[in-house]
Amino acid sequence: MKPLEAYRGRKVAVLGLARSGAAAAKLFHGLGAEVTANDLKPRGQCPEADELEAMGVTVICGGHPDDFPAADADLLVKNPGIPYSAPPVARAAALGIEIVTEVEVAGQLARAPIIGITGSNGKTTTTTLTGLLLEAAGFKTVVAGNIGRPLCEAALEAAPDGWLVAELSSFQLMGTSAFHPRIACLLNVYPTHLDYHGTMDHYIEAKARLFANQTADDTAVYSADDPVCVRLSASLKARKWPFSLLRRLEEGVFVDPPYSDGTGPAADGTDRWITARRDGEEARVVPVAELGIPGRHNVANALAAVAVALAAGAPPEALRAPLAEFRGVEHRLEFVREIGGVRYYNDSKATNPAATAMSIASLSGPVVLIAGGKDRGSDFAELLPAFRDRVRVLVALGETRHKLREAAAKAGLTKVIVVEPENDAADTLRRAVREAASAAREGDAVLLSPACASWDMFPSFEVRGRIFKESAHTL
Repeated sequence: MKPLEAYRGRKVAVLGLARSGAAAAKLFHGLGAEVTANDLKPRGQCPEADELEAMGVTVICGGHPDDFPAADADLLVKNPGIPYSAPPVARAAALGIEIVTEVEVAGQLARAPIIGITGSNGKTTTTTLTGLLLEAAGFKTVVAGNIGRPLCEAALEAAPDGWLVAELSSFQLMGTSAFHPRIACLLNVYPTHLDYHGTMDHYIEAKARLFANQTADDTAVYSADDPVCVRLSASLKARKWPFSLLRRLEEGVFVDPPYSDGTGPAADGTDRWITARRDGEEARVVPVAELGIPGRHNVANALAAVAVALAAGAPPEALRAPLAEFRGVEHRLEFVREIGGVRYYNDSKATNPAATAMSIASLSGPVVLIAGGKDRGSDFAELLPAFRDRVRVLVALGETRHKLREAAAKAGLTKVIVVEPENDAADTLRRAVREAASAAREGDAVLLSPACASWDMFPSFEVRGRIFKESAHTL
């Protein structure tokens, strides 16, 4: 991609409005480019259109014109979720027009060093926690990206002596070429989004772009427990700074004693600590028992956030208090209420089976699981152990409801309630919550952890999670 100032007087096409598209359109218009923005949604569903047109941006809603982008366009900035098979993207590729996401633009724009965080699961929790740790250590910090705020908008705000902390999806990373985070963190890699990427290899390739432009002056944080992360680490140019739940590391952040003999205190009763070791010096950061977020997967997220914060220059002693105070983020194993001895948890962000399996393992007692959503080809094999050992009742809904029932049958789980769709998706979920509440016993946890994306029924996992919470509060 050219330097941003080179687009003055040039033609820039923006595909997909919403937050990131509108931010990119405003940015390039401010740089003096001739901007045309296009969205498949009708004009009434594009609230950004009026503001952009008032600025002088050409806005086309309600479909993709055959001649968009223009043959003489210099750049196409696309919404990350729009597939590369979409007609405007395919046209741009055929015309030789460079295709990027706004993350690539933000990388050029940012004056602050960038921390990039990605992974199949745990991105938002780790990104949020990293921002809090850096703030507690006294750094000027801006958090943005896939977490909700467009990165190219936040890049204008981040101070050169601070940090821009970015949650990055595989969709966003796929549209980068020169993006260069000072600290890059890969949490884990599980099969997901394969309907978008096509193959697991392509998905891994997109994640690996996070490290592609790092040098020996940068830091790469990654899981030493994840085989894909370990394989990718072999070719890293940056300084390696791994984290592990399962073993002590010569360099990195780890649980000590490791989780080799269980999930509670060590076999001899010793408290487990998050511990960092670098350049031969070892520092204890916080007892695992003090962490404010439950679950072994969240211990891994905390390890990653600690590793990133220390790599950014935070002193270990500044991290203990915020790690203990952090209670997680909305829709990530979020405690909603307890009624009649039954606890309700909103884990709507669990959009793949591995995430759901981790959440089930994090709860005590039997689980009444509400799951199902968009069918992206999973056979839900990762859930079979949980169906055998932890789930007492499955309430299945969405496109995958029958596939989930079949997976449960394979595991020997016979108590399955299939909720057939109603005219209104929200009513379907409300009925699922009522069914789960009726099936629950004292001591159970009712867990919304869909193992699927929301798009068959809802526009986002946030909408799905909020309807669940409203339903639980009105039982």
